[in-house]
Amino acid sequence: MTDAPVLASLRTARLTRARPTLASRLFTSAAGATLAASGAVHAQLYLDGYRYLHAVGVLFLLQAAASFGLGALLLAAALLPPPALIQLTAAGTALGALAGFAASRTIGVFGFVEHGLQPAPQALIGIVAECATVAALLAAGYLAARHGQARTSR
Repeated sequence: MTDAPVLASLRTARLTRARPTLASRLFTSAAGATLAASGAVHAQLYLDGYRYLHAVGVLFLLQAAASFGLGALLLAAALLPPPALIQLTAAGTALGALAGFAASRTIGVFGFVEHGLQPAPQALIGIVAECATVAALLAAGYLAARHGQARTSR
């Protein structure tokens, strides 16, 4: 039975999972906080009048809900590391908000066009929060990958 050691190592490999580093958890939690801040900006704009805009209002509400929900899941990373799918979805949500912002300043979104950093200061706060979310998730992913490679090379 030469397969017994191989099967035992496969069982052990499946049961042991690389724990994220403290820095990776901090970056993931920071991403949760900044994504929630982006959600707060979208919720405020929705309540301040964007809800009356055809199609755009619903998109702001969905963006706020997704940002709050994913932000809460990422903030829980201090206790329990989130699956990569949640991190990818959070990054996609932030990137989607940035793309919507860019589209609303160039080609328009369902006929809705804005100019510059209006409404102020929400536009700038949203941009900074969404860029910070993506940067923090990239840093957390890099640290997790580096930590995983260091564990497997031992």
